[in-house]
Amino acid sequence: MAGFERGPWLAVAFAGGIAAWFALANRWEWLALLALCCAVALASLAGLRGNGLFPHLRQSLASLALLVGAGCIVVWAKSELAGARPIERPLVAEIAGVVLDREPRPAEGRVRLLLAMREPGSGRAIRVRVTVPIENDRPELSEGASVSLKARLMPPAPPMLPGAYDFARTAWFAGIAATGSALGPVKVTRPGEGGGWLERTQARLSGHVRQRLGGSAGAIATAFASGDRGAIAKEDDEAMRDAGLSHLLSISGLHVSAVVGAAYLVALRLLALWPWLALRVRLPLVAAGAGAGAGVFYTLLTGAEVPTVRSCIGAVLVLAALALGREPLSMRMVAVAAFFVLLFWPEAVVGPSFQMSFAAVIAIVALHGAAPVRAFLAPREEGWTIHLMRQLAMLLVTGVVIELAIMPIGLFHFHRAGIYGALANVVAIPLTTVVTMPLIALALALDLVGAGAPAWWLTGKSLDLMLALAHWVADQPGAVTTLPAMGRVSIALFVAGGLWLALWRGRARLWGLVPVLIATASLAAIRAPDVLVSGDGRHVGIVEANGDLLVLREQKSEFVRDNLTELAGMDGELRLLADWPGALCNRDFCVVTLSRGGRDWQFLIGRGHDPVAERELAAACDRVDIVISDRWLPNSCRPAILKADRRMLTRTGGLAIDLTRPGVTTVAETQGEHGWWQVAKPRPRPTIPSSAPPVKAPSSNSAAVGDMKPKEPVAPAKAGA
Repeated sequence: MAGFERGPWLAVAFAGGIAAWFALANRWEWLALLALCCAVALASLAGLRGNGLFPHLRQSLASLALLVGAGCIVVWAKSELAGARPIERPLVAEIAGVVLDREPRPAEGRVRLLLAMREPGSGRAIRVRVTVPIENDRPELSEGASVSLKARLMPPAPPMLPGAYDFARTAWFAGIAATGSALGPVKVTRPGEGGGWLERTQARLSGHVRQRLGGSAGAIATAFASGDRGAIAKEDDEAMRDAGLSHLLSISGLHVSAVVGAAYLVALRLLALWPWLALRVRLPLVAAGAGAGAGVFYTLLTGAEVPTVRSCIGAVLVLAALALGREPLSMRMVAVAAFFVLLFWPEAVVGPSFQMSFAAVIAIVALHGAAPVRAFLAPREEGWTIHLMRQLAMLLVTGVVIELAIMPIGLFHFHRAGIYGALANVVAIPLTTVVTMPLIALALALDLVGAGAPAWWLTGKSLDLMLALAHWVADQPGAVTTLPAMGRVSIALFVAGGLWLALWRGRARLWGLVPVLIATASLAAIRAPDVLVSGDGRHVGIVEANGDLLVLREQKSEFVRDNLTELAGMDGELRLLADWPGALCNRDFCVVTLSRGGRDWQFLIGRGHDPVAERELAAACDRVDIVISDRWLPNSCRPAILKADRRMLTRTGGLAIDLTRPGVTTVAETQGEHGWWQVAKPRPRPTIPSSAPPVKAPSSNSAAVGDMKPKEPVAPAKAGA
């Protein structure tokens, strides 16, 4: 078919089958999808045998249907084989286990240990991730060590709010049944050997780089050399993210390409100095082998994360194409890399790392394969100044296209995106590939003879320049845009339109602009929820009309604060609800009146745990529309519209309540019956009727339970609720 190349679309179908497994709710829907795929494939093949019309279309439909089914089967099998049932409830216990992995995080003052142990009570073999304060760390606490400690363990946390990060899903595929923190020192009963040779090499390399180059520059140099990002300060990490430079901190195509390219050129030049070999051996093949070996070693050394594996596969395919005289940059190369990654890590398809990595590569290949760009970059007689300006212009255009490709993904996952990333990358990418990484390699080589100090000094200056650029860009007005949670339909339209634009040829590819424009227009209609409620009911955020965020409790946890602000689509300071003039609070409850959608909504929000008289609580519930509490409230508490107490939240997870267009979004409705969602079966999705009856507002002296006055405690009643 004109303009249609099947290879990349087969990879898209495979990824689509994996994504469908996550989107569908239970095994019956998964089986229905597989049955549908088989039916489409059989019908298409039957048409081919009968010499039906459009044989190429039928063949394509059969192939795509089979790949969709294959993707569903692969991720389903991975879930069943790798998934670890979480522990049933939080507990504090003395545990003993073997250290499988350690992840130092000096910037956070802690070390993460992955332990193999027996679950207290059941004796089930599980893996847990425990955080140890860095002051309790010691050299013998390494891979292979047998340890005992007192720890507080919890099941992996589900999303705190609808649209938030799902750590429970990540832990499920990693085989982690619990997370927690050490309560006291860790006793080492048998010292570890430090893992395998590769792990020991990575640890020694990280320590060596940090020893030779301190501060923020040393932390980033360590990330480039060994993939260890644990020492990067939070403010530097955020500045790099807001400036659109965070991809430089994750070992991906840029770094792997630099290593592979350097190894290829060095091998080619050195081998060419040996005339006997140069006359008898095809040196580009040998150099390609050296580059591939260097790329594979660097990938393993830096932890073999998904972007690194994808980049390594792509680099090896490029070397093979160059050695065979074929086109090195093609969508088929990207498709092969995607197939390989998804075959072993199918869960990566719903993660931001895979999506942003492949979106950037697809955008680069599609851009440079377009006819106007090929004509712009075609060799011609011109001065070096014009040639340099042409290359810089192409670098800027490439940066803009990459930013446009990954921005919807960043907004969907992180609810924020940098605006000036393309401009920052024009400086940062050449600085990293041409200056910083070669200097790190030179410094490590010179350290073998004790002469690396000048190279390390230059490395530090180049990294200081990159950090200064990141902080300057991130501090510019409008550098960051924030957005509340984007719906699945919007991101699906962005992805479908982007793939159509990239993978089709000719004018037919322009049809991809239609879903992209529809999705872009839908972003204008996205508004922050009026009320956010965490899954445990302890944290409540109310978005004011002026954009401020009111919170029920003072937020000492950065995790809670970030979730509330990101899902509210804001990046500012929080205000306590008790200090807001529109709220009446005592030690146990707050009553809040919100004017939304042409009416007043009355809220009763729990904030204490003292016993409360049931009759007084029931009377207070009768006077409000919505009750929110982290307690289990009695049946006598019957608000006019919604009671979000512990009983309901256990089933639904966190809530996002919209009062302007009345409705409630829950965490549970996006989880289905996948293994990592361990709460009780969710109730039907709660709704807020648009024609809800008005509720009489409570008077100022009877705002909540009992005789409440603002900020004055209520004496506990005898009857508990």
